Amino acid sequence: MASTAARKPAAAPLAAYVLHRWDWSESSLIVELFTRERGRLAVAAKGAKRPYSQLRPVLIPFQRLSVQLGKAPADESAEVHLLRSAERAEGPPMPGGGALFAGFYLNELLLKLLARHDPHAALFDAYAQAVAALQGADEPGVQLTLRCFELLLLRELGVLPELGCVTLTQQALAPSARYGLHAESGVVAAAAGEPGIAGHVLVSIEAALQSGRIDALRAAAATATGGLRGPLRQVLHYHLGSPLLRTRQVMQDLRKLIDREAVRS
Repeated sequence: MASTAARKPAAAPLAAYVLHRWDWSESSLIVELFTRERGRLAVAAKGAKRPYSQLRPVLIPFQRLSVQLGKAPADESAEVHLLRSAERAEGPPMPGGGALFAGFYLNELLLKLLARHDPHAALFDAYAQAVAALQGADEPGVQLTLRCFELLLLRELGVLPELGCVTLTQQALAPSARYGLHAESGVVAAAAGEPGIAGHVLVSIEAALQSGRIDALRAAAATATGGLRGPLRQVLHYHLGSPLLRTRQVMQDLRKLIDREAVRS
């Protein structure tokens, strides 16, 4: 009797988050996933829009998932994979209120700055921790979480200079002096009238980034959350090639609406 060909073992499940999704057909979706093992992936979720689909209540943002992909596309250059299954993994519930907009901002950064099929396991872990930190956070906590993730993202992409020295001269930072952070020139002495960031703060942030400890990074960045916002935004815009992200525009429009309603009342 002819021997039966051995079956290939099923591929290991991937840890994933949904970054974005859009309609593919009347019953199906294309979903952008951020996975720990394989980076950013586009998958086809067939039948996910049907009322009784197992995928329908699962494929939502900010919920950690365990996903299985179908066979690799015959065309190796194909961008879209088939999603075979997805299940919720343990994790906090979806952020609410203003933190929800912050979460979508993180998703937009990943969509625009990460290439597909380029794994960043450490960044995936940082994203998972950021999503958890946003749950129930007040406005200062939300801003601190955003600044820490922006720092980690820029460092992971290799575009954040070493923060413990002046970029062009490699001279160590003076603890009490103030410095600016620019996309092209890196860390420089703050110009006249520029608030800048204290040298000892940048040194602490650099040490925390090198340690890989999120708690250390939050402690270091907490002393300069407001001062970091402008410089990091400038660096991000430089690499995004866009002056304003969609989520940030929505947040600004919402704040204007709230302010107008407050004036009327």
